[in-house]
Amino acid sequence: MNYFQLFDLPERFELDVTELGSRYLALQRRFHPDNFAAGSARDKLLSVQQTANINDAYHSLKQPLLRAEHLLALRGLKISHEQRSFTDPVFLMQQMSLREQLAEITQQSDPDAAIDAIEAELQQHKKQLLRQLAASLDEDTPEQHQQAAELVRKLKFFFKLQQELELIEQQLQD
Repeated sequence: MNYFQLFDLPERFELDVTELGSRYLALQRRFHPDNFAAGSARDKLLSVQQTANINDAYHSLKQPLLRAEHLLALRGLKISHEQRSFTDPVFLMQQMSLREQLAEITQQSDPDAAIDAIEAELQQHKKQLLRQLAASLDEDTPEQHQQAAELVRKLKFFFKLQQELELIEQQLQD
């Protein structure tokens, strides 16, 4: 299923999330199971299935990584459940350094400052990679698809580190 077609949006990485939300609400109202309460069992089932499809599509398009994976899948490159290791030594060293910084937060004299510094670094890397990803996905060529897939893989690491940082921050507050 093409989620962009479902919401009548152009197949692009950059999208207006507010417009997506408006179209989501309109589709939810149109296909809500309550609208088919007096209908046949088949109509009720189709309504529930369509509502589930709308929810899945909205969830995927709203999140940048899932949106990129969906675009790549539409272009014939499925990476959503793959397990790959990196060969980029600079990226690997960067990840190791960030993981060490995360592990040392609780030993810092000012853990809040350490959290803020790591947060800023993660945000900077994510912004840069997201810009590169948008540019790669704008180019509809096999080479750019491969580059976009590699950028998605890298971004997953940064989003995971962000989650780990938030968990550490929450533990420190408790």
